[in-house]
Amino acid sequence: MRLILTLALSHLRRRRTQNALTIIGIAVGVMVLVTALSLTNGFTQSLIDATLRTIPHLALITREKEPSKALEAALKKDPNVVAFSSFAADKALITRPATQGLPAGVDFSTLLGVTPQESGILNLRPEEIKLISSLKDDEIVLGEVLSRAIGAFPGDEVRLLNSQYKRAILKVKGTFRSGYILIDQGYAFMSLDAIKKLNPDSPISYRVNLKDPLQARDFGYQIAREFQDYTPQPWQDINATLIEQMALQKRVIGIVVFLIVIVAAFGIANILILSVFEKTQEIAILRAMGTPEKWILQTFMLEGLILGAGGLILGNLLGLAVSYYFKLYPIRLPGDLYFISSLPVQIQAQDFVWVNIVSLATTLLAGFAAASKAARIEPAKVIR
Repeated sequence: MRLILTLALSHLRRRRTQNALTIIGIAVGVMVLVTALSLTNGFTQSLIDATLRTIPHLALITREKEPSKALEAALKKDPNVVAFSSFAADKALITRPATQGLPAGVDFSTLLGVTPQESGILNLRPEEIKLISSLKDDEIVLGEVLSRAIGAFPGDEVRLLNSQYKRAILKVKGTFRSGYILIDQGYAFMSLDAIKKLNPDSPISYRVNLKDPLQARDFGYQIAREFQDYTPQPWQDINATLIEQMALQKRVIGIVVFLIVIVAAFGIANILILSVFEKTQEIAILRAMGTPEKWILQTFMLEGLILGAGGLILGNLLGLAVSYYFKLYPIRLPGDLYFISSLPVQIQAQDFVWVNIVSLATTLLAGFAAASKAARIEPAKVIR
């Protein structure tokens, strides 16, 4: 083993500049890959968090027009349930009448009729939760983007035409901002009693928050088996397209950026192959002196391992440094376009693990190509 290490280090010292450039190439590839994945993780998690501010972890949908005491009792007893609230939903056209110098504003909205228990479901600012959980029958809370679109602000009156062509005049009690533009421009909150007055046939379903949002699908199926009148809608299914797009984006970024590591791996192969050509006579003499073929193979594999490991260590350190830099000084984004005002960073250990494993395997394969060529040198031909 000492001979193998001595030979490997001796070879590497001969091409210090090339070796340094190769290590830097691998390090840059790993750094970019780790940083890109950390930024993607942060963006995805922030988008999900913004979605879950007004969307529950689980919705239990039914056609029943009255609340279920049995279901409520089961939810109260379950230790996985953090909060639940009954609700009714409807579609409506909301209009702000024209005033002097200001034209009328009109837009469609999804109405959510909620109870005071909704405060345990929402993850908004405390003042917004207070507004929504204390709604009166003649009041409405609009999404911030919806409010701007129709020009209706706190204190204004709006007119509502629901799916049953029932009309109502409501006072805008306030607005909310989830950070997710599709929610802020398409949702409004009313009291459950107000929704039922406008549409007595509205089913009363339930919104549920759990300790672990990732368990929403399994918990929903469990409830559906016991209460067959209710259909579970976990947040993952409601936002399936969004989640799939984020996962695809992460895979594409990983594949594209990982090509940098492959290019650097070719640099390792190039250095080792040149070293084999230069050391052909030395290798032949070692073989003639009885050095086993596997020792020659191990020597060049060790060189590839040293170069690859050096690049990975440096790349990880640089990746962590850049990721933490963006964590302290995040990239600013237009909130109306991307739902969040800055690009967050989320560093995940599993990303570092698979990046290092795949990168090291790639560099070792590159080293093996040169090592196998060195091991196949026939000493008799070279010495002759």
